[in-house]
Amino acid sequence: MRHCSVQVRGLLTRDELDRYNALMEVGSFLESQSRYDLAYTVQKEVDLLIMPAIERLKEKSRERDRQTEAYLEAKRLLEEDDED
Repeated sequence: MRHCSVQVRGLLTRDELDRYNALMEVGSFLESQSRYDLAYTVQKEVDLLIMPAIERLKEKSRERDRQTEAYLEAKRLLEEDDED
């Protein structure tokens, strides 16, 4: 079973995290029993479960980019005012 990143896990809601942990446990058990066909299905469920958290992570990144852009623009305007 493939785990998602720590950043994504940190953005899972409590319910999502509980379900994620349960699915990972089931998937690990299935792998230990060499039931890779069923573990694959569980992995697909994990992948679907973490999609909202991945979108939240992307939005945080976009917001950080917007803040950086605003800061750089303000800094550029301040430097232009100082030159005049």
